[in-house]
Amino acid sequence: MLVVVLVNMLLIGLTVIIHYEFLHRLTLLMPLLKIRHRFRIVLGVFAALSAHAVEVWIFALSYYYMHKTDGWGELRGNFEGTLLDCVYFSFTTYTTLGTGDIEPIGNLRYLTGLESLTGLVLITWTASFLYLQMTRYWDES
Repeated sequence: MLVVVLVNMLLIGLTVIIHYEFLHRLTLLMPLLKIRHRFRIVLGVFAALSAHAVEVWIFALSYYYMHKTDGWGELRGNFEGTLLDCVYFSFTTYTTLGTGDIEPIGNLRYLTGLESLTGLVLITWTASFLYLQMTRYWDES
């Protein structure tokens, strides 16, 4: 059980650090851009979506590895075991959509719950970041 907790914490820590770095670097980049405000925000949205996609893929690779390795549990349902199935499951989990067509069994359930919580926090963080960027440059439209 300790290994499960440590691996889950490592994955969450990695995704939070990646998200922080994306937003931090974007904060440094935005004032340097010689473009209109609206394009800064569009750039911010694309950068945030890219960060979220990278984070989803990190979780997906973890699901794929854990599903293929004994002792972690498995994913069942409308699931063939491909990497893209894991990416789909990760996207629905990260966004808390949770369609329910794939079900985690065993220790994978813990990572699933933590990914949902992490996704909720990081998506909210992104929304707050973009709001602050919009208000910071609003008069420059």
